[in-house]
Amino acid sequence: MSKHTHHFLLAILMSLFLIACNGKGNDKEITLVMAEVNPEGTISAEMDKAFKEKVEELSEGKIKIDLYFGGTLGDEESVMKILMQSHGSIHLERISTFNLPSRGCEKSALLIIPYTFSSRSHFWNFANSELARTILDEPYEKNIGIKGLFYGEEGTRNFFSTKEIKGIEDFSGLKLRVTDSVMKSLAEGFNATPVSISFGDLYGALQTGSADAADQPLANYLGNKFHQVAPYMILDGHTLGITEVVISSECWDSLSEKQQNILFEAGKYAGEVCRKISQEREENARAQLVKEGAKFTEITDLSSWQKACEGIISDTAKADSLLYQKILHLTK
Repeated sequence: MSKHTHHFLLAILMSLFLIACNGKGNDKEITLVMAEVNPEGTISAEMDKAFKEKVEELSEGKIKIDLYFGGTLGDEESVMKILMQSHGSIHLERISTFNLPSRGCEKSALLIIPYTFSSRSHFWNFANSELARTILDEPYEKNIGIKGLFYGEEGTRNFFSTKEIKGIEDFSGLKLRVTDSVMKSLAEGFNATPVSISFGDLYGALQTGSADAADQPLANYLGNKFHQVAPYMILDGHTLGITEVVISSECWDSLSEKQQNILFEAGKYAGEVCRKISQEREENARAQLVKEGAKFTEITDLSSWQKACEGIISDTAKADSLLYQKILHLTK
């Protein structure tokens, strides 16, 4: 989509939805605009749809959500800027938790430390705990301009590349796409060269050689067709693809308590939908990727990978070491 078309669409949205998120304390019919960078059919897109449908059901149609997929409204960064504007034309966005630490969300950084979650069950124990709310509320409490509503996940994140990677030593010299300071440190620990590339530009960057490698969960790797330009994946499982749905602080403050509770309740429902489909999608995605020519490398010993991350783990956990230890112990 051209930049001119993109700006024109946002101008239309601004005029159509200026009445949304007005009038705190009433339960008038409102329409909220929600952005999703992934295409329809992906895990996050299905979670978004479940959220939209449950919000509209619980509100008896008084809260409507206009949901846009495939980066129609812009990439995560540009949408985030709109969310934080006064009277922004977008109100909700599904984002990667990886993008929050750079905005001052130190507690969110704990969730992207390599090897924090030992399993999906471990993560969902956290996502359904009071510790999750503590972290989701952090950007709101810091007046960053957004508030976290609920968590989701897109599966285990693995590295993929245009060149075959059989071990950690093969990262040396590769241009590795990173999204935050933790991933930047991880790239440097692997002797790779960190490069900052937006999600929307990643396919082209891999195609042209501006990037040699990146990381994604299996379902996203398939859904965004990255295997067509970078067919090698090593199953290191360094983190989970943790995501969350956020709302602009201005919009949140304008909602009545009843409306806010509807969003929370719908978020719980959408999280459960995400949990149920994520494992199945990951298994199906791997089978399909093999059929389409992707090459996988298994890892039987993670010790060298974990050793390369020791400094990252120690430095990042300092933000709130007590909270991090509590997260680590939510395995049951």
